[in-house]
Amino acid sequence: MTLVRLTILGCSGSIPGPGKAASGYLLEAEGFLLGVELGNGTLAELQTRHDPFDLGALVLSHLHPDHCADFGALTVLRRYHPAPPFDVLARRLPVHAPENAPARLAKAYAPNDVELAETDLSDVYDFHALGAAPVRIGPFELTAVAVDHPTEAFGLRISHGGRTLAYTGDTGPCPQLDELARGVDVLLSEATWTDAPERPPGVHLSGRQAGELASRAGAGQLLLTHVAPWSDAAAILAEAKAAFPGAVLVEQGATYEL
Repeated sequence: MTLVRLTILGCSGSIPGPGKAASGYLLEAEGFLLGVELGNGTLAELQTRHDPFDLGALVLSHLHPDHCADFGALTVLRRYHPAPPFDVLARRLPVHAPENAPARLAKAYAPNDVELAETDLSDVYDFHALGAAPVRIGPFELTAVAVDHPTEAFGLRISHGGRTLAYTGDTGPCPQLDELARGVDVLLSEATWTDAPERPPGVHLSGRQAGELASRAGAGQLLLTHVAPWSDAAAILAEAKAAFPGAVLVEQGATYEL
């Protein structure tokens, strides 16, 4: 069985928390580094473990800042590092993201409208729109599934060597999640808040909903992430455990083997 390692670069939901970065994850297999999300503070955490130039590709489930805010900093690194380890223009970083990512991320990077007109991030990135068809990224196979969130957003199913991880991204409960998570070895699920009838629909999952999803899907393991700093993490975990006893609340810096 081929080893796949998951590293948590950040797991704070909606905003970074005290001493905690927002969403960011690394998957490693066969020496290939696949970044999933790059929220506030995650580039700093990445640099404690790897040279960011070692990233083989990056996937962004959606374009809310807590999932992609450090993309601008990564752009500065790739454009202006005085001694990069390779020709960055010749080895553009593949970025798999929603279709409007090139324009949205350029707006976040450009300091004013004049420079925005001249900002084209394709000099250092090779953008690919997420869609229904599976794609090969290094040694991984990625399938994206549209989920229920206020902006275009995707859940991700990532496989390698007979092992599969499903990542919900940010989403409210929706039928697509059951297909996304069915039979996976690891379900990395957001659990932003505790369960309550007044929660707005189509935004996030509760601990109970994440646990029930893992149970219905027959997931081998449930890892909870994206807990908002103002939420009760212990209560969220207890909700999830009631439906899926093996649920674990991830911690920044932790690694898991699939």
